[in-house]
Amino acid sequence: MIDFDDNLGLLKGSLFIAFMLITCILLLRRFKFVTNLKLMTVELRRAIDGNVNTRLLTNNDHSMNEVIFSMNELIEQLEKIQVQAIHSQAVRKRLLSSISHDIRTPLTSIIGYVDALKDDIAASEAEKQKYIEIISRKSNGLKQLIDEIFNMAKLDADEMPLKEEMLDFAEMTRESVIEFLPVLKQADMEMKITIPEKSCCIIADRLSIMRIIGNLIKNAIHYGKVGKVLGIELIETDRDYQLNIWDQGQGIAEDELDNVFERMYRSDPSRNPSYGGSGLGLAIAKALVEKNGGRIWVESVPWEKTTFGFSIPKPDLRNN
Repeated sequence: MIDFDDNLGLLKGSLFIAFMLITCILLLRRFKFVTNLKLMTVELRRAIDGNVNTRLLTNNDHSMNEVIFSMNELIEQLEKIQVQAIHSQAVRKRLLSSISHDIRTPLTSIIGYVDALKDDIAASEAEKQKYIEIISRKSNGLKQLIDEIFNMAKLDADEMPLKEEMLDFAEMTRESVIEFLPVLKQADMEMKITIPEKSCCIIADRLSIMRIIGNLIKNAIHYGKVGKVLGIELIETDRDYQLNIWDQGQGIAEDELDNVFERMYRSDPSRNPSYGGSGLGLAIAKALVEKNGGRIWVESVPWEKTTFGFSIPKPDLRNN
């Protein structure tokens, strides 16, 4: 009987010690858990307050590591969003500055010539007519700039719906070229055209395709007329149709090729509204090409050949 009581007492003591050890371990783990949670809260608060360079550190608690990894991914996404927001704000400021300059410059000139006419500064009727022609030209350029700003705004707001239909890419290219024949003649530019005789069927928005082709031809005439040649080439591949529009003008430096589709970007001082470019034509063309499921690119060897091209997928591939 005595041995049983001793064993029972020993068992109780062992159970008590085990209970105390388990309790201490649980308390220690809880303390570490609470401490880690506080550290995580501090780091998350720093991230919320704008310090998105912070990251949570993993520990030996594997149950928390998945949470920490997820938190770090969220902070990383927040950092990317912040960087994009800063970049967008800087781009928006540059865009507004460029638009303000491009509107103010011709407007100031128009006001100056109007005041000159009002004050009878022109010495002769011929000089008056010259002033009027300048006012008309600058007014038309200003209207074109405002129209393109309006179109770009509608594209950004996704308020330019596409009316997709089956189109003949070859025929649309011919129609676009015909519209520019008087301008090409005035610029004394020779045309080199390679367009297939057969139909080149695409599914796209007619107005978009006409605007893309028109913007690229305008760009080639404005900045390539010194080279006296305008090339139009429609190519069929296994996946799409590609339209290349090229000139032999001064071209674009290699380090500027990635920027030509940016809004209001001009690679040299001559690319200004008085010279004929708004700085938005290529950006609009890029947005419209992408809305129609295609891609756009540029290649340039200055004074040899500068090519702006875009592709539209074939109907069977577009529907896949």
